[in-house]
Amino acid sequence: MEELVIITSWARFKEYLYYDQEMELLLDISRMDFSTEFLMEMNEPMRDVYHQIQLMEKGAVANPDEGRMVGHYWLRNPDLAPSAEIAQDIKGTLREILGFVEQIHEGRIQGENGEPFRNLLLVGVGGSILGPRFVADALASPRDKMKAFFIDNGDPDGIDRVLGQIGEELKATLCIIISKSGGTVETRNGMLEVRKAYEDIGLSFPGHAVAITQRGSRLDKLSQREGWLRTFPMWDWVGGRTSLLSAVGLLSLALQGIDIGELLQGARDCDQRTRRPDILANPGALLALMWYYSTQGQGGKQMVVLPYKDRLELFTKYLQQLIMESLGKEKNLKGETVHQGMTVYGNKGSSDQHSYLQQLLEGPDNFFVTFIEVLKDRQAFSAYMEDNSTSGEYLQAFLLGTREALTQKGRESLTITVKEVNAYTIGVLIALFERAVSIYALLVGINAYHQPAVEMGKKAAGQAIQLKNNIVQFLKSHPGKKFSVPELALAIQEEEHQEMLFKLLLHLTINTEHGVNMEPGHPWSESRFFVDGPIS
Repeated sequence: MEELVIITSWARFKEYLYYDQEMELLLDISRMDFSTEFLMEMNEPMRDVYHQIQLMEKGAVANPDEGRMVGHYWLRNPDLAPSAEIAQDIKGTLREILGFVEQIHEGRIQGENGEPFRNLLLVGVGGSILGPRFVADALASPRDKMKAFFIDNGDPDGIDRVLGQIGEELKATLCIIISKSGGTVETRNGMLEVRKAYEDIGLSFPGHAVAITQRGSRLDKLSQREGWLRTFPMWDWVGGRTSLLSAVGLLSLALQGIDIGELLQGARDCDQRTRRPDILANPGALLALMWYYSTQGQGGKQMVVLPYKDRLELFTKYLQQLIMESLGKEKNLKGETVHQGMTVYGNKGSSDQHSYLQQLLEGPDNFFVTFIEVLKDRQAFSAYMEDNSTSGEYLQAFLLGTREALTQKGRESLTITVKEVNAYTIGVLIALFERAVSIYALLVGINAYHQPAVEMGKKAAGQAIQLKNNIVQFLKSHPGKKFSVPELALAIQEEEHQEMLFKLLLHLTINTEHGVNMEPGHPWSESRFFVDGPIS
C-alpha cells in the first residue's frame, strides 16, 4: 500500500503533468509506475530518436522495405516537404479540394438528373476509411451540409443496409471511391456494388463519382477513361493509416461541412510540440515512453483505450489500426525476430464499467489503460440530476472512480484531457498518437510504415477465390454427380486444402448464384455436393 501512495502523490502528479494552454491538452502519466531513473536513462536513446525524426521529416527513406519516404507530417505543413514540387502538390491539392467543395455546396456541380448533392457515400477499407469515419462521427452536427455514409467491408448485407438507408436519395449522393493502389479487392467490390445501384435507377455512376487514388493507378485510369467528376491524388509517401489529413479525409470532411483548416492547425501545432528534444515538454515522447516502459521495449502488452465521450467512440477503432498495423512486426530493422506489437482495444466510458472493468480490476495484469477525458459536457446548459450534480459531473466521477479503483488494485493508467471535441482538438489527438507511434518504432528498431502480413492475407484470399472457382467448374462439368469433400479434393488436386474446400462448399450451397447443392451427411463433414444435371 505504501507504493500506491507514492504513485498517486500530488507531488508526482505535478512533476509529470504535461499541460499546453494553447492546445488545451493535458497528459497525466503519473499513474504509470515508472521511476525517475527510467526517464533519465531514456535521454540518450531519445537523442537518436529526435535525430531520426528530423531526417524523416527532411525526406530520408524511413520505410526501407519499400524504399519510401514517410511524409504524413508534410500534409499539415507543406513547407517542411523535402522538395518544392511536393510542397506545391500538397498545397495545390488542398486548393482543389476547397474549390470542388465550394462548387458542390453552391450547386454548381450536381447529380446527373440535376439534383444537388445532399449525401456522401465513401467506399474504402482500412486506413482509407477508418479515419474519415471517426472524424465524421466525432464532429457531426445538425448543421452538416452533407450527410455521410460509409461502405467499408465488402459485406453484401452491409452494403444493402447502407444503400437502404440512402434509399431514393441515391440520386443526390456523391460517391467517393478511395484506394491508393486502385486494386484493393474490398474497395473494388464495393464500387461495383454501388455502380450497379446507380445503374438500377437509370443513372450513370461516373456522373456521381470521385476517385482518391495514386496517379497512374488502375482506379486513376478508370476514372479518367469514364470521365468521373474529379480525381484527387494519394502519394506513395503517405500510408493508408496516416492518410486522414490528405484528400482521403479532407475531401469528405470538408463536404460534410467540417472546418478542415482547424483540423490541420491542430495537427500542425501538436507536431511542433512533439519535435521538442526535452522529454517532459514533448507529449508525443511522454506517450511513447509510457508504451516503452509498459512493454519493456518487448511488445506484447495490451492498451485499453477508454474515451469518456460518445463522440470519440470510433477513436479506439482508428487507433487499433494506427498502432497495431504500425507496431505489430515479426522482425526488426536488423532482420531479427522480435514479434513486436501492442494490442489495442476498448469501447467508451462509462459503458465499459458494466462490461470488462471486472476483468481489468481482478483479471490478468497484462495491460494499461489510456483514459481520454473531455472537460466540456455539452453546448447547452446542464440541469441537475441528483446530489446537486449534472449528468456530465457523474460521467467525470465514473472516470475518476474507475481510475482510482485501478490504482488501488495496482493497475496502471494514463489520462489524456482535452477541453472539448472540435476539429482542432481532433487534429491534436491524431498528431499526438501518430508521433507516439513513430517514436516507439524508432526506440525498438522496427519499420512502422509497411504491413507485409496484410499482403499475406490478401494473397491467401486470392487463392481461396481460385479454389472456389475450381470447385464450381468441376461440379458444373459433372452435372448431377455427387461428391464428398475428399473426392472433390482429389479430383482437383487440392488434398491439402480439404477444410477450406468444405467451408467454401457450405457458403456455395447457402448462396445459390452458382447452383451448388448439398446432400447432408452424418456426420456433417461427410455431406456430398453437386450441381443439378439436365432434366430428362
